[in-house]
Amino acid sequence: MPHAPPLRALLSQFAAGSPVTCEPVEQGLLNRGYHLRTTRGRYFLKHHFDPDTADPAAIARQHRATQRLADLGVPVAPPLPGHDGRTVAVVGGHAYALHPWIDGRHRHGGQLTPEQCGRLGALLGAVHAALECVMPPKGRTRPATSPHPVKSADPADTFALIDDLLTRVRRHRPADSFDELARHRLLERRELLERHADRRPPRGGCVGWVHGDFHPFNLLYRGDAPAAIVDWDRLGVQPRAEEAVRAAAIFFVRPAGALDLSKVRAYARAYRRTAGATPSELTAAVHRVWWERLNDFWMLRWHYERGDTRADPQFPAASALAVWWTREYEAVCAAFAD
Repeated sequence: MPHAPPLRALLSQFAAGSPVTCEPVEQGLLNRGYHLRTTRGRYFLKHHFDPDTADPAAIARQHRATQRLADLGVPVAPPLPGHDGRTVAVVGGHAYALHPWIDGRHRHGGQLTPEQCGRLGALLGAVHAALECVMPPKGRTRPATSPHPVKSADPADTFALIDDLLTRVRRHRPADSFDELARHRLLERRELLERHADRRPPRGGCVGWVHGDFHPFNLLYRGDAPAAIVDWDRLGVQPRAEEAVRAAAIFFVRPAGALDLSKVRAYARAYRRTAGATPSELTAAVHRVWWERLNDFWMLRWHYERGDTRADPQFPAASALAVWWTREYEAVCAAFAD
C-alpha cells in the first residue's frame, strides 16, 4: 500500500486494539485518509499531510472545536484521545489523528430534494452560529464584526497569470484534450475580465468563524440526514456569507456549468434564517465569490505548474460556471436573496 502509515507505532498511543486491515480512502485532495479495522472496531485514520495545515498545535485546536460542536449537537466526528489525552499523534515527523468511522456517503446537490437543500443551508447556518459560541474571543484573529482585510484579486495580476498559463499550455507535449479546453477557457476568461475589470469588489464583509472547506466530500450522509461534517483543517475567521455562497457553487453546479437556482434558493433561505444573515449580505457575497471565480485558476496551476492532475475532473464544470455565472449574474443574486 503506498504511503502506508506506521500503524503499530500509532495504535500504541491509543486504546484502539491491533491493526487488522488498513485501506486508503480515495476522496480528498490535500490529506491522506484510511479506513482502519482493528481488533476493537473501525476507525478513520487521518494523515495530516498538507503542509499548510499540518501544524500539530493548530490541529489540536481544531479538534477541541469539533468536540465543543459535538457537545452542542452539531454532526461531527471528534477524534479519539490517546493514552496521554492528546488527539494528535506525531510519528516520524508526521501528524495523525484517529476518528470513529462514520458509515455514510457523500451526496452532491443533484442528489438532494429541495427540502434536503434547505436542510443543508440550515446546517451550515447552524455551524456558523455554533462556532461563534464555542470559539473563545481570545482565539479570534480579529473581531467577528470587522471587515475582512484580504483584498479581492487584481485583474492585472490575473492577466499576467493567464499569459503564463497559456505559454505552459502551448509547450505541453503531447498536446491533449485537456490542453485544448484549458486554452479555450483561458482566452475566454481573459475576454470576460477585460469586459468586467471595473467591477472589482472592495474588501470583504463581516467575518466570523467558518468551516473553511464546506463541500460534498466533507459531508457524510446516513440515509437522508447529514451524519458528520468532516475535515476541519481550514477552520478560521473568514466572511461567513462567502462560505455559504462558495459551498452552494460546489454543491449545486451542474455538469455543464450552470447552478440549479431552485435548489440554491431553498438552501439560501434556510441559511439566512439560521445564520441570521441578511439578503444584502448574501448579494455582496455573491459578487465577491463571482469575482473570485473569474480570477481563480488553481486547477490549471495544479495541472501545469505542479504536474498534479487530481483536480482535472472538476475543471470542465468549474470553468464553465464562471462564464454562466457572468451571463446569469442577476438571476444568481436573486436566488441567494429571495
